[in-house]
Amino acid sequence: MAQHLPHPRGTLTEQRPLADLTWLRVGGPADALFQPADEADLAAFLRDLDPAVTVFPMGVGSNLIVRDGGIRAVVIRLGRGFNGISVEGDRVTAGAAALDAHVARKAAEAGLDLTFLRTIPGSIGGAVRMNAGCYGSYVADHLISVRAVTRAGDVVTIPAADLELRYRQSTLPEGWVIIEATFRAGAGEPAALEAKMAEQIAKRDASQPTKERSAGSTFRNPLGRSSTGRADDTHELKAWKVIDGAGMRGARRGGAQMSEMHSNFLINAGGATAADLEGLGEEVRKRVFQHSGITLEWEIMRVGELTAE
Repeated sequence: MAQHLPHPRGTLTEQRPLADLTWLRVGGPADALFQPADEADLAAFLRDLDPAVTVFPMGVGSNLIVRDGGIRAVVIRLGRGFNGISVEGDRVTAGAAALDAHVARKAAEAGLDLTFLRTIPGSIGGAVRMNAGCYGSYVADHLISVRAVTRAGDVVTIPAADLELRYRQSTLPEGWVIIEATFRAGAGEPAALEAKMAEQIAKRDASQPTKERSAGSTFRNPLGRSSTGRADDTHELKAWKVIDGAGMRGARRGGAQMSEMHSNFLINAGGATAADLEGLGEEVRKRVFQHSGITLEWEIMRVGELTAE
């Protein structure tokens, strides 16, 4: 592929294994992995890259299964140079590589409430793409606009409305790379916001397998919304509830397991392949459908080839 690739200032690695870049620690190689030096480097690379070459933007791999055969694409992973966080008035602007938790903390220090981001794994680019949310708050409730680089290498600003944000989904043209997002946040007392986030972390750690290799929630809630965390929140149509009902809490396939602690968390219990993880997930979907007639939708993104060529 070398002769077709531009020569950027950033790091470009061909046939780069991706397993170590995902939270589940599985996956084959990308045709190439590009880590741009800065915005101009990314824009020039996409402009000069053959339009026939597929581009796959990747965050910190917190919500991703890369299949064992790898990805036939140039994977773009933003790092330093794309993780700045700034606050102006009631607005928080964050680079796409900034971690959700860091953005929540930085906002809280400035007396702004984006606390819902504190327990969401991953980076801002992924949070926007997935309209991430918890405790009844979503990216859609706060997002003003994003800046992105198009597949042709142009830098554009996109109003939040144009992204059509909905439960765990958004619309962004193929190959476009989000580089920055601007949010509007309500005011709050820094100490109170810090205490609220500490409580959220404690609640999460008590109910989710945060010490395991997982990718967060495996399936979307059939209810079509996140848990609110309120006492009156209904459980009948939560993914974990229907997985339990189908007898799949703790189910295993190879090195993959549905967590005993939280049955909507798929974990790499040791030595799992991507095929183990995806296969177990599909078995869960089948059993849930047989038991309750509900078709669970994947929340974890699965990409790439099933087996190496």
